[in-house]
Amino acid sequence: MLSAAAVETGTFFDALRESEFHRLDAQHHAYLDYTGSALYGDSQLRAHHALLREGLFGNPHSDSGPSRASTAVIESARQTLLRFFDVDESTHDVCFTANTSAAIKLVAEAYPFSPEAGCFLSVDNHNSVNGIREYARRAGARVRYLPLDDELRLLDAEVLLCEESLDGGGLVAFPAQSNFSGVQHPLDLVMKAHALGFDVLLDVAAFIPSHAFSLRRCPADFVALSFYKLFGYPTGLGALVARRDALARLRRPWFAGGTVMYASVAADRHLLRPGNEGFEDGTPNFLGIAALEAGFALLEEVHMPRLTEHVAQLTSELLDDLRALRHGNGKPVVCLYGPRDMANRGGAIAFNVCGRDLHAMPYSLVEARARRAGVSLRGGCFCNPGASEAAFGLEPERMAACFDTLGTGFTPERFAACSDTAVGAVRASVGLANNANDIRRAVEVVASFRE
Repeated sequence: MLSAAAVETGTFFDALRESEFHRLDAQHHAYLDYTGSALYGDSQLRAHHALLREGLFGNPHSDSGPSRASTAVIESARQTLLRFFDVDESTHDVCFTANTSAAIKLVAEAYPFSPEAGCFLSVDNHNSVNGIREYARRAGARVRYLPLDDELRLLDAEVLLCEESLDGGGLVAFPAQSNFSGVQHPLDLVMKAHALGFDVLLDVAAFIPSHAFSLRRCPADFVALSFYKLFGYPTGLGALVARRDALARLRRPWFAGGTVMYASVAADRHLLRPGNEGFEDGTPNFLGIAALEAGFALLEEVHMPRLTEHVAQLTSELLDDLRALRHGNGKPVVCLYGPRDMANRGGAIAFNVCGRDLHAMPYSLVEARARRAGVSLRGGCFCNPGASEAAFGLEPERMAACFDTLGTGFTPERFAACSDTAVGAVRASVGLANNANDIRRAVEVVASFRE
């Protein structure tokens, strides 16, 4: 039986779904791809439309009235984002970017990698983080991956960093929550890495849509996010939130419009602007940034602890229901990847539908059947090859041989045939607008594969 608090929470989210996301029920759609993108609420659209309809906004690099209006909107959004992370401009700065990937690239291309300053990445990382290794290797820095255990959790990360600290410091990068499995990696690793002399880049894109995050309690040097992951709208906008002292240690390899105090062709010199201005290339997306206040207002209305509880409850129901599905011979219908319970996990579940012989079916079949049923799931490796390889038990030598054989003829299907193993999974991820009926419909899709 649900507790009184759970009933109250359920009633709140039912009303919120009706007022903000009524299009879901109008279209009879169950949206379970929140790790791919959140859904925007109606109030966000109304607020942004009203702001644009009534306001005049120009290029913030000018000094006209409309330009000053854009500057004011941008600075207000910076302050709102810093408050969301429980810090302020005395210690932290915000660099607006196109998305999480662009925020990570700002750090990767400007970090002072060297033989004494290495690059240490979790095996579980989005490819945007994996790409940091290319900048590190170009600088002659050592690159090493922090391994995972059989539930795709970080394994002995502090031990490995202790060993590497003997040869110098460097940059440690990992996600607060896996975009593959939903694992929530220990945030105390940030403090432990600092104690060993490392800087830390934390990818919070999958974590913050349903969890409060304080940079006071978890003082990562850099955090990267996309706003469409947080509250659906606007797209094409992200941010790097950085400690001011950490941002000052970066050395940008180029400059662009808006980033310089001056640049001279004849004298062949330039001087970057300090702080965020030296990292925001070109004209910022000032009309998109103007939409952020309404997104944060929606989250404030929801109240993050209540959202965390809501997502955990629905994820737990989905996890239990998937694990309970059985074929006629008693074998499980679902092969789960990552945590088997709710301990330190978020609202994403990665799995494959398996036949009576426990052989994984192509994820595309499940995705297609879900689409026909009006259920949004995600199929693939989710741009996270490390967690995928660990989940599927892919051996490096076999993978390398298949890559060499396939060359430019690579496709996931051909690679699966070459490696003779599952390549790709199905991911269901829960968020703000979901309800118990969405969970039931997703389980029905999976149950339809029972034999």
